Amino acid sequence: MHRIVIKVGTNVLTAADGTLDIALIADLVAQIAQAKKMGKEILLVSSGAVGAGKAILQLPEKLNPITKRQVFASVGQVELMKWYTELFRQQGMHCAQVLATKEDFRDREHFVNMKRCLLALLRDNIVPVINENDVISISELMFTDNDELASLTASLTNADGLVILSNVDGVLDENKKAIPVIQPNDTAVFEKIVSKKSSFGRGGMLTKLRMCQQAACLGIHTYIANGKKRLLLDLITGKPVSCSYFPAGKKRSGIKRWMAHNDGAAEGKVVVNDGAADILLDSSKIASLLPVGIIGIKKPFKKSAVIGIENGAGKLLGIGIAAYGSKKLEGLLGQQGAKELVHYDYLLVY
Repeated sequence: MHRIVIKVGTNVLTAADGTLDIALIADLVAQIAQAKKMGKEILLVSSGAVGAGKAILQLPEKLNPITKRQVFASVGQVELMKWYTELFRQQGMHCAQVLATKEDFRDREHFVNMKRCLLALLRDNIVPVINENDVISISELMFTDNDELASLTASLTNADGLVILSNVDGVLDENKKAIPVIQPNDTAVFEKIVSKKSSFGRGGMLTKLRMCQQAACLGIHTYIANGKKRLLLDLITGKPVSCSYFPAGKKRSGIKRWMAHNDGAAEGKVVVNDGAADILLDSSKIASLLPVGIIGIKKPFKKSAVIGIENGAGKLLGIGIAAYGSKKLEGLLGQQGAKELVHYDYLLVY
């Protein structure tokens, strides 16, 4: 792995009382510095700002929860970045603060601008320290947690690897043992895991599992490991460590990686017949979505909109970017030889 996104959770960065564990952060920074000296490109997605703010401030219990989070984050982010700046400087390196909201990834223009910024920092040998902009985020614009932000960042930057550092050894089974290998398309694993939720963060193991499988499906080698143990360098260099590994699937194009994280924002929806569904789901074939296989428009859309593609039973098969709007499609339904609605290059099948 050359370009790696490392996500470190609140429960890793903080002690039992919620204050920042400076010794652990220093050790993490030292491992990242060593990895960079080995030629690795590292992006760090760091939680901990809200936890750091809670350790500094006492706010009224009756205060609106979103307002409290904004205040904790705005104060705590300064404290967190103060330590990262100093510790990276001690290693002879620079870091940069990058704050993001979910909207930055939903909008294609913002997505590209974010990518340019992060790649420029990597080019100049600067470690991006990325966190959600809790100060301006409201509930509907918030990431599920920083696991989602890390998965999006890995996808955005075309990373080779994604490492989620938690306070457990990986995805735990019913015997509380880390499941060593989890395939990207394994849905049965959800039935046998122990869901562990963070004390100070807002994420849980189910979220981690979902985000890791999605990253692996996009061609990113993904790991969940224990950030309380000094194993990051071993993991990066391929030495055996106790963790859960998600093998990477086929690498996807940049547009398809963006689409993968925007299925919830689909503006339209079409229904295909069984024959078209079988063709689309056949991974051995390169196929576009043609009007001949479409039997209905479930939700109208305009040209260039992201649309969902369902089978007759209502199951979402994938998403794509429409070459033209639903009004034009109405006159082409079921027709042979009509221009494809979604070209293969802009089609993501699950």
